[in-house]
Amino acid sequence: MCPLPKPRQPILCYVTDRRSLPLSTSADSHHLLLDSIASAAAAGADWIQLREKDYSGRDWARLVNESLERVKCVGSSTRILVNDRLDVALACGAGGVHLSENGLPVADACRLRDDFFAASDRPADFLVGLSCHSLGAALGAARAGADYIYFSPIFFTPSKANYGPPQGVERLARICAAVDIPVIAIGGITLENAPECLRDGASGIAAIRLFQESTGSLSQTLHSLHRQAQWADDGGGSVTKV
Repeated sequence: MCPLPKPRQPILCYVTDRRSLPLSTSADSHHLLLDSIASAAAAGADWIQLREKDYSGRDWARLVNESLERVKCVGSSTRILVNDRLDVALACGAGGVHLSENGLPVADACRLRDDFFAASDRPADFLVGLSCHSLGAALGAARAGADYIYFSPIFFTPSKANYGPPQGVERLARICAAVDIPVIAIGGITLENAPECLRDGASGIAAIRLFQESTGSLSQTLHSLHRQAQWADDGGGSVTKV
């Protein structure tokens, strides 16, 4: 894989969680999720991480294929990332895989990706990312060949409560300075605190509730984040690809 070019704006990533969608029930959650994915892509989300951990292999393939079709239908170039299922991501033509810290090792995922594209006619446009909760994990991911990392939780959020107290922006800044790959801040990210993460070196932010529970226009919210003046003035965070 070639080095990733520096972005002109911060990367905004929607992390899906169909069970927390407003008015969602087990009967309609899949369809509501697809609507949410299409809305986020149309509003300007750069990446969408599909994170439905309870899905089976067949459910995953269906979700990835339908998500890619929804993104295409709204005329978006949003990158679809698949949670942990490298096999499904490669087979369905997704834009990357996002690995859990205790899941498939990054080096193995990169090797399998490279082998796949070496035997394929498809262009090798596929990211491998990892969730990290410590400096050691971040350094290890970078050494193993990860294209980017998530660092969390920056602020309190119910979905990350089991990972301990919030890391805070000072620790985020140390992580960003320690690795030369993009760092995406996640965990309790809001429209109000996202600029602080970007000023401290993050290449972007990822969130569930910011996208799924937006009280106003999601497009306006993402546009506001994309045009953060301080982020541009400071030269942005680490390099990445949108």
